[in-house]
Amino acid sequence: MRSAPKTRLRGLGTLGIPLDLEPMEAKLVRELPEDAGWQYEPKWDGFRCLAFRAGDEVEIKAKSGKSLARFFPEVLENLRALVAKTFVLDGELVIPVKGGLSFDALQMRLHPAETRITRLSLETPATFIVFDYLLRKPGQTLLERPFEERRAQLEEFFEGIGDHSGLSLTPFTRDLRKAKKWLGERRVSVDGVVGKRLDVRYQPGERAMLKIKKLRTADCVVGGFRYESGRKMVGSLLLGLYDGQGLLHHVGFTSALPDTEKPALTKRLERLVALPGFTGDAPGGPSRWSTARSAEWQPLRPKLVVEVRYDHITGNRFRHGTGLVRWRPDKAPEQCTFEQLPGAASALHLQ
Repeated sequence: MRSAPKTRLRGLGTLGIPLDLEPMEAKLVRELPEDAGWQYEPKWDGFRCLAFRAGDEVEIKAKSGKSLARFFPEVLENLRALVAKTFVLDGELVIPVKGGLSFDALQMRLHPAETRITRLSLETPATFIVFDYLLRKPGQTLLERPFEERRAQLEEFFEGIGDHSGLSLTPFTRDLRKAKKWLGERRVSVDGVVGKRLDVRYQPGERAMLKIKKLRTADCVVGGFRYESGRKMVGSLLLGLYDGQGLLHHVGFTSALPDTEKPALTKRLERLVALPGFTGDAPGGPSRWSTARSAEWQPLRPKLVVEVRYDHITGNRFRHGTGLVRWRPDKAPEQCTFEQLPGAASALHLQ
């Protein structure tokens, strides 16, 4: 596999679209728009990027403006293998794994060792899911054209390349009922739905689209807690789920605790302090949240259950902090298992 060409990419400067173009973004809203003139697409859980090609010169830029080329050599090869010699595409880099998408696998690519990147590009190749078409000829951008026209030309572009490994055209619907169905499905690969006005031009850096995230909840055991920094008042609850062997694994935390309830909750938790807390993976081990305070937690007897709201799961853990929905005194702790989390589903095909 060839690595990215070590040139100054002079040809890309003639495209008419700058390499530092900011992608058009989406504003978070609570509900799907229901008036006419909208297209709905899946919101993928990956790395947003723009792909540029001028002849043999290819570049992929992250939303931050940084180049991703050296981290995804197989994507460069896939783009360079296309018949089309000139284009600018907007899309999402994802890594399909076991029928779902792995954000962990994407993050593992951001590594300084070229040998590791090369190995991973062969073991877990990335797919570029394309959802907008910004340029098809040098100097003739589509930025001012309405999205409906850009989508039509994007479909023509994909008809011209046929089935091509490593590239995928994002599905869409203009049926509100189907878009709502996508939001209700238990798919770990789809983070929500993006709404795009058919008559809107491409607006770099502007939140000119709408995004609606899925509301996912899970019932978790409170296996421990941390005090606030500087005072003995509960600051966050440590959450756990049981596996098939009956081991309680640390899966995340919630710090969304009302200040008015903290004094009484602290006393309640302190009465339950007892080892071991978590019997499987515990706080303080290898974790994306590891800090100097990782070991400063109080283990609890597994008596309390909370329902929390989360966005993503990565490596059997909640990627971000969760929101506290309610306490569940009606739920037995042993009922809080990994089985309630969505399993991997087909990543790139929505019906």
